[in-house]
Amino acid sequence: MRQPAGAPGEGTLPPSYAPAAGGRGRPAGPRGAAYDPTATRVAPDWDGYSGTPRTVAPTAPGQRPRRRRPLVRILVVLLVLLIAWPVGLLAWANGKIQHTEALSGAPNTSGTTYLLAGSDSRADGAVADPTEGQRSDTIMVMHVPDSGPASLISLPRDTLVEIPGGGLNKLNAAYSLGGAPLLVETVEGLTGLTMDHYVEIGMGGVRDVVDAVGGVNLCLDYDVQDQLSGLEWTAGCREADGTTALAFARMRYSDPKGDIGRGERQRQVVSAVVKEVATPGNLVNPATQVRLIDAGTNALVVDTDTGIIDLGRMALAFRRATGPDGLIGTPPIASLDYRPGGGLGSTVLLDQEKAPVFFERMRDGELTAADLEAP
Repeated sequence: MRQPAGAPGEGTLPPSYAPAAGGRGRPAGPRGAAYDPTATRVAPDWDGYSGTPRTVAPTAPGQRPRRRRPLVRILVVLLVLLIAWPVGLLAWANGKIQHTEALSGAPNTSGTTYLLAGSDSRADGAVADPTEGQRSDTIMVMHVPDSGPASLISLPRDTLVEIPGGGLNKLNAAYSLGGAPLLVETVEGLTGLTMDHYVEIGMGGVRDVVDAVGGVNLCLDYDVQDQLSGLEWTAGCREADGTTALAFARMRYSDPKGDIGRGERQRQVVSAVVKEVATPGNLVNPATQVRLIDAGTNALVVDTDTGIIDLGRMALAFRRATGPDGLIGTPPIASLDYRPGGGLGSTVLLDQEKAPVFFERMRDGELTAADLEAP
């Protein structure tokens, strides 16, 4: 078959590939110039046989030109996914949060203060008994001062307080009488601290969040067989699922320290959940992230000004408060069995002299471990 005119033929070489003196078979360079394998050279258009020269990118001998565009596209897609996933996850989570009116609008106090409340409502079906209504079984104040240690303080539910518009009563009655707003106002009157955030979790939420992280490790140094909470425990540490962790947090009457012991166990459960959430496996696993956020947002009710970023900061504050440099405990207590009359029965009476100073030092970041010791 005859070759097209002007096309390279058998036994012929393109002019730019003519042998140079002293370089058999090498492309010819400028007159007298040594051969440079990295130099850009002109080659005929082999595909179209047009004879029109085109520029060929320099390559090392025996190396094929690299194609960069597909790799760049893959990197761009990965970068978009890395940015879009957390942004989309945050937006989705923020839209799932349940809000309620709670904050009092009182003048701000220094630092950031969170009121954490646990509702004992049976409406979510987590506990099967005929108790009606709802009270606040768990009441914790977490404070992050402008400087100084963060603190997590449990307020016993039976603490004797002055409820605005309700007179002397137990602290958890404030929630029963007026919901989150009255509980916030009552705690602010007791502590002198303005609540910046309100976070409430139901009993079903405790169970579901613990199950979402795959269970938590809990410890108790005595045997328990408590019919009211359903807790059956052999002294020591063990992995607990959501149902067991809920009973662990609720158990009261079989605890020799009553409300004080229950507060300690409630803090232990929350601390264990925060620890599990922060493990690398849970942080980088998209399926776990979705499961945790779904369980958490279904379990929590927060004030109208609190969003998903605030909840993230709260988790970090909780780790700080329960860490080696944080402070956890209760305010100074004068009596665990104070009976004021009026049908209130047994109440917890805070030390009327030490408690106000305690909360001032808490506000200013001046609390120490000695302040948490029993009087």
